[in-house]
Amino acid sequence: MRRHEFQPGRLIAGLALVVAGVLHLVGTTGEADLPWFAVVPITMGGLTLAALVGLVTYAVRRDRRDRITESSDR
Repeated sequence: MRRHEFQPGRLIAGLALVVAGVLHLVGTTGEADLPWFAVVPITMGGLTLAALVGLVTYAVRRDRRDRITESSDR
């Protein structure tokens, strides 16, 4: 399998959805008394954080790519 670039935004999105799923599962089994709407803020907060991290990652990689092509043009 070929290596691919690390994408931290996708990692955070996946972790947020796994946490929301586990909390929902724990709530439905009756082991914890969580309100049903507690999963929504966790999911939305995780996806928002993932979007911000993805944007920062994109900006850093774009800047790095621009500097490399600029130095090779000289």
